[in-house]
Amino acid sequence: MPYHRADTSAQADKLSGIVEESDLYEGFAPHVETSEIKTLDFYNLPKQTGKEPALRSFTEIQQLLQQNKKRDVKNILRENSWPINSPIRSQLWPALCAQHLTKQNMLDGFYWEMVHQVFGTTELSEKPIMLPAFVDATHCLPYHLTSTGRAVADRIVNVLGYDCPDITYSPVLYPITSLLLHFMSEEEAYLCLAGLVGSKEKTFINQTKLQHEVTWKTVMQIAKKHTKSAIAYFQRICPGQKLERVFMDWCWWILAGLPFQHLVRIMDCYFHEGIKVLYRVALVILNLFHKECQSNNEWSPDNIKNDIGNALIKFCKKIPVSPAKLLHAAFSIRGLSTQYISRIFIKTEMLLKSRSALNSGSKQLIKSRSSDNLPTSQSQVNIQMMSHTLTIREKLHSESCRNLLFTLWSWLPVRITMYQPVLLYTTEEHGCSLTTFYVRVEQHEPTLLMIKTCNNEVFGAYCSSRWLERNVKDDKGQRQAYFGTGETFLFSLYPERAKYPWVGIEGDRDLGHSSELFMAADSKMITIGGGEGQAIWMDENIRFGKTDACKTFNNPPLCPSGDFEIRVLEVYGFVGV
Repeated sequence: MPYHRADTSAQADKLSGIVEESDLYEGFAPHVETSEIKTLDFYNLPKQTGKEPALRSFTEIQQLLQQNKKRDVKNILRENSWPINSPIRSQLWPALCAQHLTKQNMLDGFYWEMVHQVFGTTELSEKPIMLPAFVDATHCLPYHLTSTGRAVADRIVNVLGYDCPDITYSPVLYPITSLLLHFMSEEEAYLCLAGLVGSKEKTFINQTKLQHEVTWKTVMQIAKKHTKSAIAYFQRICPGQKLERVFMDWCWWILAGLPFQHLVRIMDCYFHEGIKVLYRVALVILNLFHKECQSNNEWSPDNIKNDIGNALIKFCKKIPVSPAKLLHAAFSIRGLSTQYISRIFIKTEMLLKSRSALNSGSKQLIKSRSSDNLPTSQSQVNIQMMSHTLTIREKLHSESCRNLLFTLWSWLPVRITMYQPVLLYTTEEHGCSLTTFYVRVEQHEPTLLMIKTCNNEVFGAYCSSRWLERNVKDDKGQRQAYFGTGETFLFSLYPERAKYPWVGIEGDRDLGHSSELFMAADSKMITIGGGEGQAIWMDENIRFGKTDACKTFNNPPLCPSGDFEIRVLEVYGFVGV
């Protein structure tokens, strides 16, 4: 019988608690082997006292999504423990993933056109499909999919790889595909994946080896702060085992270890909030495992010291708390904000990149020309295009100008150099007005600001975040003073060539608030860098500015006098980012 999401909508809205055993599998798609899905053990079942509020319906959540009330949706997803078989997920998961979809041209039939383009037919082949290189064959977890369901998952992953050639390493992509297919059709699962992979605002699925490594190292850094006792215990009983080897498999504690009931509830929140949900669950697993090690002989030091990683996965299979308690503990962890996680992630990413460059022979990465990203043939084309619009090249020989641009290009994040630069704003053409600057620039991320002074100094900044973020308000309704991330950096091109990255990449120590003052702006000024001075400050008429040493970038003033008059300001964006 064909599987139609609409068939379950009435059931999804009426469902308000644990259903009868005879209806246990009504919420699953037809390509699921429902006989394999075990019911919850007694200690995991929610206590029914008659006082619990009814579970929320999809209609209620859909209305909140349409009103962009993301915080309300988040709270509902965290608090409502829909049964494993609830039909709500056949509508809820696609709606949550659709929030993140950036390819708005995916009309009806898009997926099947792609299937036909890749395979020459929309008929499902009986022969095994060779999976893309980014899939980890050891972790193609099907969960409870039938053989047909697995073939469908194989096809989805292949089509996604064809449509997203930038994905080079993504071991979690296949398990996520399998989970989606438990509650929806093949086409819907593909659209959900497209939303998760293409999301700009939140991270859901890592897509390169670098991102994969940065992620597990980020989890390890967070765990060292938030699960100190557990980390100290593991290091004490296994002095010869590197902690890194344990955390390399952190995502498999969840995806390969936890019971299916727990995993589905985690996904309810993950599809809305992103990978930070998994970070929180991993910390709870560590703490629970540590407690069990102290009270349960099964997890005694002698039994786990030779392979803590494998012991953790085995522990997760028998985790002694319900899905609701697991999530409650995960979301009760304090001091684990999105901003904090982002800072750790970016710091870790930049440390890995800088060490890679140092290992390859570049000993002057921090404040001099970098060889980390030598121009490719496409980069040279992009640089040539940029040089045609560059008004700061005045009084510089064309060869000298190209050399400066090659230097600047080598300092950009590697992923950005794949995109074509485009001139968004120049005072030569668009006038000297901060209002015009915002109109032309504020929606773009990242941007490259280049200033030429009336004394012919040339300097600027790579700004990682949209200037529109100057209007973002915190939970208290206050406009945030500073925004941006640790990818932001300063540079000087003439008469000196130097790069001044964020000081946070130089070590793991906490440098305090003054080291994270990346960008600030309002109707009267723009500021880049802060802490005992402002690296770049410009007035509302984009005519006068000043530059000081600052703590965020540990830079000297970018021009000798400190004060400067702007001759030309140019701002570049990147097409396709």
